[in-house]
Amino acid sequence: MPYDLIIFDLDGTLADSFPFFVSVHNRLADRHGFRRIQPAEIEPLRMLSAREVMRHVGLPRWKLPLVARSFVRLMREADVRLFDGVGDALDSLHRRGAAIALVSSNASDNCRRILGDDHWRRLARVECGASIFGKRRRIARVLGKTGIPPRRAIYIGDQITDAEAARAAGVAFGAVAWGYGTPQSLQRLRPAHLFHHADELAMLA
Repeated sequence: MPYDLIIFDLDGTLADSFPFFVSVHNRLADRHGFRRIQPAEIEPLRMLSAREVMRHVGLPRWKLPLVARSFVRLMREADVRLFDGVGDALDSLHRRGAAIALVSSNASDNCRRILGDDHWRRLARVECGASIFGKRRRIARVLGKTGIPPRRAIYIGDQITDAEAARAAGVAFGAVAWGYGTPQSLQRLRPAHLFHHADELAMLA
């Protein structure tokens, strides 16, 4: 630290959407033909990678885009907000001159609504609608458009797939402890930083 470019994931990283995800999972399971989950399964599943979760519920990869689109549509009607402290951290990073970008599997209209217009306008680059397994290309695109070398950039996320994408793109990975993945599952990946409170994100610049 500090970094010249800070790229954020949205769901589970900036936005508190995991409760919404849990609330609609079984509805999506019934609609798309994969297995429901019970409340007792939720915490153990947070320890797993996306691929392992998909195997557990019997969701084939070819169905993932269909499920993702349904999830995005349902979220348009949901009251999902930023985690406490995230807005202040983004303000601080902006004041310090850091370039801030977004790489998310969510749709751009959901991302903009949740972030708010002020934060949205400050983004140097936005890459929305990525597959959860396709974020490496989106991170690489952000690097190319901003001209910032990978060694000066970091991707902040909350899942194992985020760590994999960051490393494949050659940037550092910062994990947040409050998202979809557990701190223990993310710590095993040896992130450059593990953040336990949102206000710690301001230290990135």
